[in-house]
Amino acid sequence: MKARRDVFQAIADPTRRAIIMLLTAGALTPNAVAEHFSSSRQAISRHLQILSECEIVKQEKQGREIYYELNPAKIKEIEKWVEELRKLWEARFRQLDVVLSKLKKNKK
Repeated sequence: MKARRDVFQAIADPTRRAIIMLLTAGALTPNAVAEHFSSSRQAISRHLQILSECEIVKQEKQGREIYYELNPAKIKEIEKWVEELRKLWEARFRQLDVVLSKLKKNKK
């Protein structure tokens, strides 16, 4: 069985994040995506392949062309995880604020 790539490693790359942002406007062919970058067409195809393996983008064949579009379900999954992490950190910062406030009062 083929090991799947980690979605967060995939979106850690700035070019792949830029491709994701580009695809928010709609589905594009690899050539249309490549026109927005100074990278080679092969490099962009590799980035699209990684995003596909992580299910961040979906491929749809229309005639002889393959179009890439965002997979909203996977984007929602990433968003949910990031939101849970944000809530955790906010709770920890609130706890730290309480501790620092108590320390400040004790110094006076």
